Amino acid sequence: MKKFTLLFFAVLFILGTGFAQNADSKWAIGLGPGVYYNLNKGEVGGFAHEFYISRYLGPSFDLRLNSTGGYESSGIDFQNAYLNLRYKLYNGYIFSETAKVQPYLYGGGGMIWDNSEKGFAFNAGLGFKFPVSTNTSLFIEAGYVSGVEGTRTNTLENAPTIQKDDLVKLTGIVEFAFGKAKDSDGDGVPDKKDKCPNTPPGVAVDENGCPLDRDGDGVPDYKDDCPDQPGDPKFNGCPDTDGDGIPDKDDDCPTVAGLAKFKGCPDTDEDGVPDPKDKCPNTPKGCPVDANGCPLDSDGDGVIDCQDKCPSVAGPASNNGCPEWTDLVVPTIYFDLNKSTLKPEGKAELDKLVETLVASKEFNIVIGGHACDLGTDKYNMKLSERRAQEVVKYLLSKGVNNAYVGSNNYGETKPAVPNTTEDNRKKNRRVEWEVAKIKKN
Repeated sequence: MKKFTLLFFAVLFILGTGFAQNADSKWAIGLGPGVYYNLNKGEVGGFAHEFYISRYLGPSFDLRLNSTGGYESSGIDFQNAYLNLRYKLYNGYIFSETAKVQPYLYGGGGMIWDNSEKGFAFNAGLGFKFPVSTNTSLFIEAGYVSGVEGTRTNTLENAPTIQKDDLVKLTGIVEFAFGKAKDSDGDGVPDKKDKCPNTPPGVAVDENGCPLDRDGDGVPDYKDDCPDQPGDPKFNGCPDTDGDGIPDKDDDCPTVAGLAKFKGCPDTDEDGVPDPKDKCPNTPKGCPVDANGCPLDSDGDGVIDCQDKCPSVAGPASNNGCPEWTDLVVPTIYFDLNKSTLKPEGKAELDKLVETLVASKEFNIVIGGHACDLGTDKYNMKLSERRAQEVVKYLLSKGVNNAYVGSNNYGETKPAVPNTTEDNRKKNRRVEWEVAKIKKN
C-alpha cells in the first residue's frame, strides 16, 4: 500500500498540467486511493483503489467506465467493473460551472468479483470536484457498492456460510482530461473563455480574447487609425475635436470648425480664401478678392471695388470712390456730312464718361448740336437737333439718368471755326458739351 501511495503522488506531480474535463477536453482518466468498509462484517475492509475512464456528454452528464478494487492483509478482497453515469450539479442550473466546489451524483452497474464469487452488482454515491487549475481536478467521492451473494468460510468457526458483502467506500481521485481546447480564431484564448471568438488572425488580444483597444474608444487597435487617442467609430477611431465632420488627422484647423473644401478650416468672410491664408479676414461679403483674400481696388484709390461707385476711376472715399470734379472735360463728338449717326470713335469717347455719370447721384449735362454752312438754315437747324438727340439717346441707353440731361441745337449759327474750307466745315459738324458737371454727393 505504501508503494502504491507513493506512486499515486508521483503521477499527480508529473501530470499536474493535465486538462480538466470539459466540452473541449471530452476524455479524462481518474485514479486515486481510498478505503472501504464491509457493511455485513461491520469492519473496515482495508485499502482500496479507484480508476476510471470518463467521457464528457454535456454540461450535466459524464459517462464513466470504473474499476475498483479492495485489498486485505491477506490479498485481494474484491474487484469490480462498472459503467456509471455521473450527474453534475455544477451544470449552470444548480451550481455555477466554474464553482470552486462542484458536487455531483453518480450511479450505475456492472460486474463484481468477490473472492470466488462473481455477479452483477450496482453502485451509487456522491462526490465533490475541486478544480486545481485549467488542467487538473481533484475529487473526494463516497459511495455504496452492492456485493454478490455467495458462500464464505467463517475463519472463526471454519464453516462455510452464505453471505453478501455490501461495501461503502471513500476515495480520493485526481482527474486528468485529454484533448486540446478549441480556439476557433487562433488567438491563444480557448473558445470557452473567448468573449470575441471571431477575432481576425494575427490581431493582438487581451485575456478575454478581445482585440486590444489602448485608448478605450470602442474601436479595436487593428481598426483604429488613431489607437492612442479616443475617437469616434465613424472616423475609424480618430477624434474630431471641433465637431466639423473632419477628423483631426485630416483637419488643418482641428480646434475650429470649418469646411471640407478648406481641409477643415473656416472662411469667416466667405470670400473663398480660408482664414489661415486670408490676410483680410473681415472682407464684406460678396466683395471680389485677390489670392490673399483682400478686396480688389482696381483704381487704387483706397476704396474697394465692391464699395467704389467708380471702380475704374480714382476718387476719394468721401465721394464713394468717384472723382469730385466740378467741371468734366469732355471731348467734342464729330459727325459726317449730312449725318446724325454716331461714329465708332464717338461712341468710344462717350463710353469713357458713362461709368462716372452712372455712379454719381446727381449731375447736370447740356449738349449743343451744330452743323456746317452747307444746306439751308432750316435744314441745318434740324440736323443739329438730330445730332444732339443722338448723343442724348446713347447716354440714356447706357443708364445715364435722363432727369439731368438736356440739349440745344444751333444749326450753323455758332461755328467753331469759319466755314471757309472743307477741313473747317468738318470741325463744325459737331456736338459740344455746354454744361457737364457732377455735383458733390
